[in-house]
Amino acid sequence: MALTREYKETVVARIKSDPKFARALYAEALDAILEGETAEGLSMLRDLVHAEITFKELARQTGYNEKMLHRTLSRRGNPTARTLAKVIAAIREDLGFVPQVKVMAA
Repeated sequence: MALTREYKETVVARIKSDPKFARALYAEALDAILEGETAEGLSMLRDLVHAEITFKELARQTGYNEKMLHRTLSRRGNPTARTLAKVIAAIREDLGFVPQVKVMAA
């Protein structure tokens, strides 16, 4: 299902106005990526970049090209582990939030 522009704008506005929501979305994005739901996780990270850090600043912090970062965080993106780690670290730094990891038995 394609998301409407209005929905995306609402999410970005909520991220900007509600730090708890931004942190929860960040944690959810990481969880989605770890669960193999890569497209969804990348989409959430992209929303966070749009709302919080900007792609220009993300490019400066990671040393990667801005256009490449747009492609990397697209729903069809296929980031390397190194690229994804740098992006996640930059967003984490911007949010001032380090999520807790819990190990659960299978």
